[in-house]
Amino acid sequence: MKKFLKSAGILAITLAPHAALAQLVAPATPVGLSTESLEGTIGTILNAVLGLVGVIALGVILYGGFRWMTAAGNEEAVGEAKKIITAGVIGLIIVIVAWAVVSFVINTVAV
Repeated sequence: MKKFLKSAGILAITLAPHAALAQLVAPATPVGLSTESLEGTIGTILNAVLGLVGVIALGVILYGGFRWMTAAGNEEAVGEAKKIITAGVIGLIIVIVAWAVVSFVINTVAV
C-alpha cells in the first residue's frame, strides 16, 4: 500500500502542471477548416522534410564514425569511412543552406 501511495503521489506531482495549464490550450480547429495560409502550410511541410533529411545526414555521419572506429587500423576501411563522413557533412551543409533559402522565400512571400 505504501508503494502504491508513493507512486500515486509521484504521478500527481508530475501531472499537476499539465492540469493547471489545461485551460490555456487553444481549442482545436475543426477538421478540414485550416486557418493557416498556403505559404505557411508549404513552409511547414518543407521544414519537416528538411528536418528529416538533416536527421538522415546526421545518421550518415554517425555511420561513417562507426565504420572508422571498427576499421581496426585498415587503411582502406578508414579511407572509406572518411569518404562517408565527408559526404554526410556535405549533405548536412546542403540541408542547412536549403533551409535558409526556403525560410527566406517563405518569409518574403508571406509579407
